Amino acid sequence: MIDPSAEAMVGGINTVYRIGETVHRPLGPQTLTVHRLLKHLRANGFTAAPQALGVEGGYEVVSFVPGDVPSAEHRPDIDGLYALGRLLRDYHDATTDFPSRPDDRWYTWHVPPPEPHDVVCHGDIAPYNTVFLQGTPVAFIDFDTARPGPRIWDVGYAVYRFVDWRQPDAAVHARALCDGYRLTARERHGLIDAAIERLDALVTHMHEEAANGNSVFAGHIDAGHDALYRADMQYLGTHRDRFTTIIGNGAVD
Repeated sequence: MIDPSAEAMVGGINTVYRIGETVHRPLGPQTLTVHRLLKHLRANGFTAAPQALGVEGGYEVVSFVPGDVPSAEHRPDIDGLYALGRLLRDYHDATTDFPSRPDDRWYTWHVPPPEPHDVVCHGDIAPYNTVFLQGTPVAFIDFDTARPGPRIWDVGYAVYRFVDWRQPDAAVHARALCDGYRLTARERHGLIDAAIERLDALVTHMHEEAANGNSVFAGHIDAGHDALYRADMQYLGTHRDRFTTIIGNGAVD
């Protein structure tokens, strides 16, 4: 039972509650594995994520991360994007030695991340899952969609979410994130395709979940989110070569 005085924080999928310096989130089949991941991050020196504190009354309990969590439309400046790339790289590097177990349960994507599974992807690197302090990204939150996958799966989605691709300097901003991440020239060459692939997986996932009775995803479809993603996929594909040239400028393997 959640304390009636708890502060409700409504997200895109779940309602979570802040109680003092803790956050209570609904349990999922992946919770115990995600908590093991969060503990692994701490042990590896990555503290830019909530601390796993246990399970209580049908909720997982994690530490509250102070700062500002912006809306989905937030677009950082060049310095903020570079810092975001560094933060994402630090997170990925802290997961490379995460020991898998036969009983691990991860979030079920209807289109799973492609190979190679060289890191544990966050799965939803976006403004609403990133904590900022004075314009600088300092932490990631909400690891429910985490699961093993390739680095580019997260980077491609982050670039899509944090850059306004219809602005003239979009690719320059995307390059700043890639520079912060230290993405190689070869990886940058496939970045736009990775973003398109990730969006296509998201649309498929939305429709599969809606068909299975998930009212949240059904609502997203009714609101036209899937149509927006498809339009963005087409736009990225149309301008792929130009974007890729700018993003790859100056990169080395």
